[in-house]
Amino acid sequence: MTPRIGIIPGDPSGIGPELVARLLNSDGVAEAADILLIGDRVIFEQGMAQADMPFALRPVEPSSGWAATKGEGFPWVETHTINADDIRIAGETVTSGQSVLETLNRALDLLKEGVIEALVFAPFNKAAMHLAGLQHPDELHHIGERLGVTDYLSELNTLDGMWTSRVTSHIALKDVADTITEQRLDDAIELADKTLRRSGIKRPRIAVAALNPHAGDGGNFGTEEIDLLQPVVEKHAAKQMAISGPWPSDTVFLKVAAKEIDAVVTMYHDQGQIALKLMGFSRGVTVQGGIPYPITTPAHGTAFDIAGQGKADVGATRAAFDIACDMVRNWT
Repeated sequence: MTPRIGIIPGDPSGIGPELVARLLNSDGVAEAADILLIGDRVIFEQGMAQADMPFALRPVEPSSGWAATKGEGFPWVETHTINADDIRIAGETVTSGQSVLETLNRALDLLKEGVIEALVFAPFNKAAMHLAGLQHPDELHHIGERLGVTDYLSELNTLDGMWTSRVTSHIALKDVADTITEQRLDDAIELADKTLRRSGIKRPRIAVAALNPHAGDGGNFGTEEIDLLQPVVEKHAAKQMAISGPWPSDTVFLKVAAKEIDAVVTMYHDQGQIALKLMGFSRGVTVQGGIPYPITTPAHGTAFDIAGQGKADVGATRAAFDIACDMVRNWT
């Protein structure tokens, strides 16, 4: 089965357009999937110029039969979201944020209609999206609302086969402890298990990170590990899940790096993000967890400091594309 993968160019002010051009010119990409590009011609052409890597655009009708059509160039659904004169490289602008939201919404509609089976998006800039009217703290919850998802949502991050999920994400650190509940722990653990299975890991080995230093040191530095985390781990282990913990968060990633476990359930955003980004900033991928379709993106962001300079590293974007293809093949 050849996956049908939609690709959108992300924030036109950042490195997204360049990354798409580099991805489409990478070895094996065109053969790995039926690719449908969704976005403005001016943004794709900007990326070609930045990367000095051209590719052909072939307009198609966005119906379920587009993948069977033949011709020169990548199939493309055109949008009209921004003028070339309105793109400000390395700037957080309303117009770039509007472009992102309109293109993302178009791609999500194509997912719902079955035109594509998965979506890869180049980096977004949340500040620009909020300037343009984003009503959620991040794109994940916008995606969930657009697709009618009411279940638990959380980003997962992956790097070279190592995964993290989060019990809490885009909230203030002072609110983390009060937000961690048995239900949220259950949801984060089950989402990690389900997502890794969908990526092709038959029985994921999951470790739960502690909240407090030294996993609470027997209650000296907090009792969340005793009162909440350990009972939840034992409950899931009793259901034959390959789970362990809570492990001190300053050592648990050594187990990940040693390939002793597949995933860490972290308690808050930076607990997992710092570790993975240190291990491979240019290769990390974010998977939109809890969404009923594979949606992936490079984890590194819009990189305004190098936008427009032709320096962008395509590694994470290629990894996001490969993971989306794998998830389509394993999705059940």
